[in-house]
Amino acid sequence: SAWTIVSRSFTEYCIMGWENLPRTLLLYYTNFVSSPEGYFQTVICNSQDYKNTTANHDLHYITWDNPPKQHPRSLGLKDYRKMVLSSRPFARKFKRNDLVLDKIDRDLLKRYKGGFSFGGWCSKGGKNKSCSGLRAENYGLLKPGPGSRRLKNLLKKILADRFFRQMQCR
Repeated sequence: SAWTIVSRSFTEYCIMGWENLPRTLLLYYTNFVSSPEGYFQTVICNSQDYKNTTANHDLHYITWDNPPKQHPRSLGLKDYRKMVLSSRPFARKFKRNDLVLDKIDRDLLKRYKGGFSFGGWCSKGGKNKSCSGLRAENYGLLKPGPGSRRLKNLLKKILADRFFRQMQCR
């Protein structure tokens, strides 16, 4: 799956790798239609430093037509509660400008029309520093909220699975 979460250390390895594997595989995967579905998994499972750091789990919320077809069903407001309760950090697919996207922005990301989402991505160092052009001093602060707790619980559940070790790279 292209729906992954990778560590900063692994990302740095892929970008500035201390061996040639990430660059070699990047050149190889350049010719694939959907390279994100295999690149990171191939790098991580073939790296001695990272192969035992994997959790084989698809981290996105998706619903299929019944019987399942090739493409997922579009998610809407009626799917919102189940989607949030799933604790999965990714979801698909959505129709353009669907009302559920506004609800996700407002309720989960605390992002309002024309604004930015709160988060550490915007921090320029130091306490209460914000990105240029932002009015509120709290934009640069990263404070874990209910979403991070849901993700933490999902990851705990994945790691506690009795088959976890068997599902890692071999």
